[in-house]
Amino acid sequence: MPKSKFRENLVKMRCSVCKRFNYYTRRKKSQEKKLELKKYCKWCKKHTLHKEAKV
Repeated sequence: MPKSKFRENLVKMRCSVCKRFNYYTRRKKSQEKKLELKKYCKWCKKHTLHKEAKV
């Protein structure tokens, strides 16, 4: 598969507290709402809400 196929579903996850980009993940194109996950932020040193941001 071409590289562009892999990149289509790739999204950055941004910490809602410190606003830093910590994770990259994939999501389904059919999903209309932005992805929100509770992940560990190494700068805040705690679990915070991470929201999908533009790549």
